[in-house]
Amino acid sequence: MSLRKVILINSQISERGYTEVLVTQNMIMKAEVLRTELMLKGMAKSDLLADPMAQFESWYQQALTTDMAEPTAMSLATVDANGQPWQRMVLLKMFDENGFVFFTNYSSRKAQQIAGNAKVSLLFPWQALGRQVKITGTAEKIATADSLKYFASRPRGSQIGAWASHQSQVITTRAMLDTLFEQMKDKFSKGEVPLPSFWGGYRVKPSSFEFWQARDSRLHDQFVCEQGDDESWQYQRLAP
Repeated sequence: MSLRKVILINSQISERGYTEVLVTQNMIMKAEVLRTELMLKGMAKSDLLADPMAQFESWYQQALTTDMAEPTAMSLATVDANGQPWQRMVLLKMFDENGFVFFTNYSSRKAQQIAGNAKVSLLFPWQALGRQVKITGTAEKIATADSLKYFASRPRGSQIGAWASHQSQVITTRAMLDTLFEQMKDKFSKGEVPLPSFWGGYRVKPSSFEFWQARDSRLHDQFVCEQGDDESWQYQRLAP
């Protein structure tokens, strides 16, 4: 029986910072089959869970059990000092009731932009399922101890790569990057690779969610969820 390991982070975070879920091959559904079913069914307000984080987790787990590529990939949008938006794909590594966590170099372009304006947005582009989830919120660094837990779980090559790459900085050739990698590989040839002081996680604390389900004739189902004055989450249907 073939197995696919999936990392799922929920409110019950283990000592290592994540729960491992094994998905057997016979649990994996063809994304195109599920997409057809979802488009026919549509999405009503009564289908949505009161807690939007729980609703996200429901869709996320469903995405994990299909053959779609990179279900953890999300677009992260930031804004620079001139008001110019920037986007890039990052991977969701953890999430719980407090927000969504990704990891990066703290000297990268995205990190510098977050330092100037912590308001960001995320987009999960699950086109294979005819679904999108958009999230707006505020990004903040996570505790170093939590970054260390995740860093220790990474493949050794990825750990060394974090030391070798000065993310977002101009380099003249690929050979320069390869040379830096080999230098770091030699430097940390013995023992564990330490967590770089310039590398770690950000948590995006959500202020709004938007759940989008594709339908025929471009008459999609779309709901935005925001907190009211009493801090309870409220859904509203949007015209597609």
